[in-house]
Amino acid sequence: MNRKIVLLIVMLLCAPFLQANEAQLREDPAIKERFKAIASELRCLKCQNQTIYDSHAGLADDLKKQIRNQINAGKTDAEIVDYMVTRYGDFVRFNPAVDTKNIFLWVGPFVFLVIGGLLLYRYINVRRNEAVDDNESISEDDRLKAKSILEQSGDK
Repeated sequence: MNRKIVLLIVMLLCAPFLQANEAQLREDPAIKERFKAIASELRCLKCQNQTIYDSHAGLADDLKKQIRNQINAGKTDAEIVDYMVTRYGDFVRFNPAVDTKNIFLWVGPFVFLVIGGLLLYRYINVRRNEAVDDNESISEDDRLKAKSILEQSGDK
């Protein structure tokens, strides 16, 4: 009798999980693809390196439910993404759009690369000119002394 009761309790506890998986399996393939596309555009706010689609965090599951509810409500993909951005900020986009608020994030690395290249070019030219000036400032006597020292050290 005890075994039957324990088995019944286990079955009752497992029933909601089995039902949820079954409901997802019967979903329209077009809706699945649409859901995957939307969830792959959005960042998991907890994991931050994963999309909502790839994440298994509790928050990501809640966001997946929101996306499914909005798909079922007939919202377009753009409306769903806009809703998420309005609610959670631009950070929720895995690939943020280029706009005036974040233009420096898109252009900044290239600006720093150009500035760094120009500074490096200027530094190299200054060093090259200093080296030429140093060679010209050595007197002929100093050159002869250096040559004789090098010749003597080569003999040993």
